[in-house]
Amino acid sequence: MALLKKVDKKKPLRTTGGASATQASSLRPHQVTKVAPCTLHCPSATLIREWIAIIAQREKIGISKDEAFAKAWNLVVETNPFPSVMGRVCPHPCETHCNREGKDGAVAINSLERFIGDWGLQAGLTLPLLEDDTKPESIGVIGAGPAGLSFAYQLARRGYKVTVYESTEKAGGMLYWGIPFYRQPADILDKEIQRIVDLGVELKLNTVAGKDVSVAELKSKHKAIFLGIGAHKGKLLKIPGEAGPGVWTGTDFLHRLTAGEKLEIGKSVAIIGGGDTAIDAARVARRLGAEVTILYRRTRTEMPAIDSEVEDALKEGIKLELLVAPIAMKRDGDKVKAVTVQRMQLGEPDSSGRRRPVPIEGSEYDVAIDSLVAAVSQEADWGPLSELQPQGRWWLEPDDNGKIETGVWAGGDVVNLGLATIAIGQGRRAAEAVHAELRGLDLGKKLQQPVALKERIKMDVYEAKARAERSHRPLEQWLAKPDDEIDQGITEQQFLEEVSRCFSCGLCYGCERCWMFCTPSCFVKVKDAGPGHYYTVRLDICDGCKKCADECPCGFLDMQ
Repeated sequence: MALLKKVDKKKPLRTTGGASATQASSLRPHQVTKVAPCTLHCPSATLIREWIAIIAQREKIGISKDEAFAKAWNLVVETNPFPSVMGRVCPHPCETHCNREGKDGAVAINSLERFIGDWGLQAGLTLPLLEDDTKPESIGVIGAGPAGLSFAYQLARRGYKVTVYESTEKAGGMLYWGIPFYRQPADILDKEIQRIVDLGVELKLNTVAGKDVSVAELKSKHKAIFLGIGAHKGKLLKIPGEAGPGVWTGTDFLHRLTAGEKLEIGKSVAIIGGGDTAIDAARVARRLGAEVTILYRRTRTEMPAIDSEVEDALKEGIKLELLVAPIAMKRDGDKVKAVTVQRMQLGEPDSSGRRRPVPIEGSEYDVAIDSLVAAVSQEADWGPLSELQPQGRWWLEPDDNGKIETGVWAGGDVVNLGLATIAIGQGRRAAEAVHAELRGLDLGKKLQQPVALKERIKMDVYEAKARAERSHRPLEQWLAKPDDEIDQGITEQQFLEEVSRCFSCGLCYGCERCWMFCTPSCFVKVKDAGPGHYYTVRLDICDGCKKCADECPCGFLDMQ
């Protein structure tokens, strides 16, 4: 925290180098913490810079490596109770906006998150409570996906009794039913869910809300209800010939196989779509021994799937046909024989911001296949919860805090299709809103900090370092051991080197440049040093020369 003193403008300002008082600047350095672009673009709102700083600056702070790891892990799980899972499946929008991208590559934040998450599991760390007292209100959660479990976690750690109702035999939602084990090992997910359950959360599996327990009963039993039912109902293509055996939606295909069902997919499979579900379905079909072709109506640039997953699919021998769209299916009786596709060209951008595919007349041709998976979109399956479904819509439209109506909140894919990290963030915000309402607290608005812009970062001050890259099992094992995790993460040595690559954008990391370049010695080292807190500033002896701000590499000092 800066030591700020009011400057008496009537008194002559101290100057150096013979400068007169009239030439001296009236500006003074102020320590201004700025929001890092990584956190700004993290839907879970994880304090990425802060937890990385604890480890990177552990020697300056005077704590051991294990102490730093534990402190960092506890800071991560304040907003995200699934660091091991998200470190595997999140497409990391934080990295896309990392200021270091302009130097030698973004900090490998997702790899760091996975490492610290796995370390927490190995160390047996438990999720931290926020409040010790037990609250009288009971909370109900419908759906044990990332949104519902995040909501349950945040209220359980505040002392509420929480019951989660899950219609299937496994918790996790799409994290379990929609992501293959070679990407997301089931035991990792189970362990991170168990930590939430260990807080006292009651998990009722194979319990269909609206059927096994009525909506009226849920509302009478619980002071607040959270809807996190996801969007597990896949959409078909609405083309002639698709009704019948040998055609599945992406979510249904993955769910059935995860449940252990044997599907007759034949030797040749077409996957329709370009998102993560399409890539997952294609790679699973490949593991079943089929020749797989992904048909996508735009170009590779517009594919929303994680790029590294697309690359891995191609390495496994999956074919990718672009700028084609299915228009009909051909059958011999019930048996699928081919899908008729039409070539496309890209026109003007549509509502998604991507260029709209436009059919090319007379370009139709057949692709011979034995089965087809339509992974084009999905929606919420309201089923027995139809009384909660908004009239004429599949999606809920809650307020900014997730509230739908009195006593009912929602989050995750039932609000809009999105990333698991978005669902986790929505669950947390809804929980905070419920807690504030039940306790009569003012939720308030968070202070808007300025953003640490890359123009303020002095990249030349930082040593050039190569980005940490994850190791993978040998390619020849990928299909031979279909369920074994492919991505092996990074080593501890890589982890410790990677945290040192963080610029600490907008937050002092104790580089000492301000202290070294200040002629009047305005900067005073503090005893209880820590990220963002290494010096106080004596403004009463400052002459406004601006050297400190000019030399600050992370953009922490502002002249005001």
